[in-house]
Amino acid sequence: DNNLFKNKVVIIFINEGEKLRNIVSYLEPFFNLKKIFFSEIKINSLIEKKLENGFYFCQSFINYSIEINNYFLISEHDLLGTSKNRYLRSRRKADEFLKDLGSLNHDDYVAHVDFGLGQYKALEIINISGYKHDCLKIIYSGGDKLFIPVENINLLSKIGDSTEKILLDKLGSSNWQLKKDKIKKKINDIAQKLINTAANRGMQSFEKISEPNDYDQFIKGFNFSLTEDQEIAINDVLNDIFSQKLMDRLICGDVGFGKTEIALRAAYVMASNGKQVAFVAPTTILAEQHVSTFINRFKNFNINIKSLSRMTSTKKRHLVKKGLNNGDISIVIGTHSLLSKDISFNDLGLLIIDEEQHFGVAQKERLKELQFNIHVLTLTATPIPRTLQLSLTGLKDLSLITTPPVNRLSVRTFIQNWDKISISDALLREKNRNGQTFVVCPKIKDIDIVKELIMKMVPKLKLSIAHGKLSVSELEKSINDFYTNKTDILISTNIIESGIDIPNANTLIIYNSDFFGLSQLYQLRGRVGRSSTRAYAYFTYNKNKMLSEKSKERLKVLKTLDNLGAGFTLANYDLDLRGAGNILGDQQSGQIKEIGFELYQKMLKDAILSLKKGNEDIVETWSPNINIGMSVLIPGDYVNDLSTRMSLYRKAGELKKNKEINDFIEELTERFGPIPKEVSNLIFTISLKIKCIQLNINFIDVGPKAILIGFKDCKFKSPEKLIEWISTNKKIVSLRKDQKIIIKYEYANVSKITLLKKYINQIGRLL
Repeated sequence: DNNLFKNKVVIIFINEGEKLRNIVSYLEPFFNLKKIFFSEIKINSLIEKKLENGFYFCQSFINYSIEINNYFLISEHDLLGTSKNRYLRSRRKADEFLKDLGSLNHDDYVAHVDFGLGQYKALEIINISGYKHDCLKIIYSGGDKLFIPVENINLLSKIGDSTEKILLDKLGSSNWQLKKDKIKKKINDIAQKLINTAANRGMQSFEKISEPNDYDQFIKGFNFSLTEDQEIAINDVLNDIFSQKLMDRLICGDVGFGKTEIALRAAYVMASNGKQVAFVAPTTILAEQHVSTFINRFKNFNINIKSLSRMTSTKKRHLVKKGLNNGDISIVIGTHSLLSKDISFNDLGLLIIDEEQHFGVAQKERLKELQFNIHVLTLTATPIPRTLQLSLTGLKDLSLITTPPVNRLSVRTFIQNWDKISISDALLREKNRNGQTFVVCPKIKDIDIVKELIMKMVPKLKLSIAHGKLSVSELEKSINDFYTNKTDILISTNIIESGIDIPNANTLIIYNSDFFGLSQLYQLRGRVGRSSTRAYAYFTYNKNKMLSEKSKERLKVLKTLDNLGAGFTLANYDLDLRGAGNILGDQQSGQIKEIGFELYQKMLKDAILSLKKGNEDIVETWSPNINIGMSVLIPGDYVNDLSTRMSLYRKAGELKKNKEINDFIEELTERFGPIPKEVSNLIFTISLKIKCIQLNINFIDVGPKAILIGFKDCKFKSPEKLIEWISTNKKIVSLRKDQKIIIKYEYANVSKITLLKKYINQIGRLL
């Protein structure tokens, strides 16, 4: 549009280099392209360049199109649309993970918004008015059955994977409503406090941060190709920093998926702008590893980096404190020592928290004090429930890294009793391929027992020992001997749980694994498989001991979650199993178990949304009952795998916009081929459901002689216009005593669906 872009600087952002080159070569004959940027350049840098009027291209991306002064910034999303847009698809990963986790299996416990806790039994085809309709069969107390049409699957929430017995509700009983009302009041209070906290932080602005001139030089120090998710996360973080709004972002990515690179780039940008950066890690080993990484990466740049942990001598500790206070130190990396009251910063701008689940209550409270007016970046593989809860409600920004590095293989996981033959085989096999092995014990007193067992099994292999009671020099020597391949086996407590990065160690054996928590086991497994070599993990237990149901469940889940990038899924599972508790305080278990995390999550989101709009009452999720007089299902011969069909129903039930429906149709066509009539009917029913919710219609029945329409709570926004419409069309439209509208078919040769669309559109125009 020549008038729109006349005398303007137009910058078009394209994410992929190849796509950018193709677009440029196509457009060159038609436009006067002044200059083309083929490198990663940030928005602020471009605007500061004071470019001449004309068209420019940049290999980067923004997720919006906006006009700033004389600049038009055009996003790939607006240029090419959303259905093919990888960036926007990636942004939805958190929600998709949650839906995938909540996919229903036989005998799973579920909560229905209106009817309470039941047990899902099967997906059954029900005959409704002579037509097939897929429905979910839910069993309630006393054997009562409820059949939920698949388009209303969004009314169901899964209650974890726990094998514990759950007390089912009685259909028609008031107990569920009373329980839900009680929790709703608590949720309203929490939502109000969360909004106030977020608002107070949101009102704080941060001084302008610019991209350093030598930023491109710094990122060349990363010797690997960024994965798609890494690139998105880095841009998320830097856009937060450049926005002058306070950042509060959680980077959730599996162990070894590149979270540290994001921290490095953010730290470099802040330090280059004269701001101090504090990097807090939970263990000395992890802190020292980060120090080594940072010093190596920053060696060609004039930025002062120091560490502070129990390995720091008293003299050096005093110098570090002084350097932080007077601003001589730009980046400090350490353990909870950094959170001491006697540590003061000259100009702290960024706090990076690594694996926050390992910090105690006191440390977390101190972190809260530090976070008031600075940027905060949290890195984790398995976030604690409270942090995940904040992210999923949108009060803490979330970036997911689920794409594994190139050539990364998943870890083969075995759950078994401690067996001398298989353990010695595992140790020798690793040695024979020139690798090393971690052996982890839950308690320090177990180390001597395990050491003796291993020395008898493989006497020729060399051992190192590591635990928290060793002196600093002993611990350092032990880890260093293992790191430099002087020893074959490291026997330790879970001190190695976070941070230790030894690509040559690719076998993990855990003694008495039932003593560890779920996220601990997951983190420990992340110590192996950090290269292109296949890794093995053995979670062992005492064959003479009866494992508790919870221990069995933990190990079973870990065995199931052996795919790359499963940390976020595990955290969701943990959230459902344990509950987020009081997400404003230090409690980790709460009333979420009563109604399940998913429903709790929906209610909290609804409460936050309602309060933001100024409404005191929470607007609850609901869905209309719709019978269009046609078969509605995904046939088995179209999608033959039941779990895939359930996943698709799950996705369909959550659709809320026409654009999302189009994306869903495109996905079905790409994956399974042209959609059959029954699936078209399902998609029409979903689109009709969206329209009905807008119009407060909760009942539609397309019968042989007429259409019956009912309104939720018998309410319509413009009742006088509705009455006038009924009077105007009284030959075919009438009002029943129960306040439902009957519409007779006025044309015999026109399809019922066409007439239904016509009448729904007419009712819509009354608003």
